[in-house]
Amino acid sequence: MDDSLKQKLRAVKLLISDIDGVMTDGAIYKNDNGDEYKKFSVLDGTGVALAHSANLIVALISGRYSMASEIRAKELHIKDLYNGTLEKVEPFLELKNKYNLDDEEIAYIGDDIIDLPVMEKIGVPIAVANAVDLVKKIALYTTAKKGGDGALREAIDWMLKGQDRFEETLKIVEEKHYVTKK
Repeated sequence: MDDSLKQKLRAVKLLISDIDGVMTDGAIYKNDNGDEYKKFSVLDGTGVALAHSANLIVALISGRYSMASEIRAKELHIKDLYNGTLEKVEPFLELKNKYNLDDEEIAYIGDDIIDLPVMEKIGVPIAVANAVDLVKKIALYTTAKKGGDGALREAIDWMLKGQDRFEETLKIVEEKHYVTKK
């Protein structure tokens, strides 16, 4: 990783993630009663725990409302969820103002054209492996993993490594007894 990219990553204090297509595989499962199901990866949950341990704020902006997304955000102790927001720039600006951040202090991970207006504004745009080409084109990093398969975790690991904070964060997580010592 080159020094200019590390410098950009060191500035990041907030990671905003899309949900459908990033934290899920983008599929929406419905049963005969209309109940909705989504598959979330536990790898992403661990990634969010790592981010929290590193004092990296994680927020979610989803273009589509889903109760499953609300439940998952609550499980992951993510306080900032914009659920069912097709226009993602407004919540981005609210988050930027809430945390008193500059664009360069924000990373965003997305997969589709609805994510582009925010990704074009921030310091570190990230795409998942299954993102559309327009998203991959502006991304500074594209994950090897697809959405729903641990792509968010991969992005968080990449960011923490670029900030030279990955090992330190693992020690914090170990001290909190989230992992066992061998």
